[in-house]
Amino acid sequence: MPMTRGSNLGLLKEKLVAAEAITVLTGAGISADSGVPTFRGADGLWKNVRAEDLATPDAFERDPRLVWEWYNWRRELIATKQPNNAHNAIVELERRCPNFWLMTQNVDGLHRDAGSQKLSEIHGNIWKVRCTGCGVVENNRDVPIAILPSCPRCGSLLRPHIVWFGESLSPDDLDDCSRALKHCDVLLIIGTSGVVYPAAGFASVAKEAGAFVAEINLDPTPQSALVDLSLHGRAKDLVPLLLEPL
Repeated sequence: MPMTRGSNLGLLKEKLVAAEAITVLTGAGISADSGVPTFRGADGLWKNVRAEDLATPDAFERDPRLVWEWYNWRRELIATKQPNNAHNAIVELERRCPNFWLMTQNVDGLHRDAGSQKLSEIHGNIWKVRCTGCGVVENNRDVPIAILPSCPRCGSLLRPHIVWFGESLSPDDLDDCSRALKHCDVLLIIGTSGVVYPAAGFASVAKEAGAFVAEINLDPTPQSALVDLSLHGRAKDLVPLLLEPL
């Protein structure tokens, strides 16, 4: 007999309560519940230019002003959004579990705004800038941001601290994620379709290390056949339920 959502939820809660180490992976679905557009596909069209054509090193080298105008538009949109109940519930999970790590593919900074501290923002953070000259990374919440922004130290052009198409993820972030995946008792995947690598391979890594893997997503994903448990619904509705008493 197939398990109902209620029994699935109860089993996941049991696994989380018993877990000594919890790792969480989040994607666009959790931010969508705060009203953040995906900036890909139909949501990613800006001035008749696709997001995938702007988020590249070549695009920045060719026309940094255009790229910065696009990122400023994104920053202005994201600045109006707030963490939702799912973001807040993840902060509470971190508080309850000493061996906790959050890995997010989102660049909107909402996890940090909610209070998450043990995390890897594997695709970067739109509220950080990086100098193309001296390489210094720092926070920048200017809305609008000056275009073109320059480094106060060396005068070189600043770029968004984002991992663009064709760029590699930070080795330090990958090391932190690998360690968290290989040593967790539960991997909780929230709001990601599981098609963008390397995050799409995280479930397999955790499973091979013996973790219980669960996903929360609006619809089935390519990972659904691999994970131990799937819950379908909005992150803001389901994730807070995991904190309720058994």
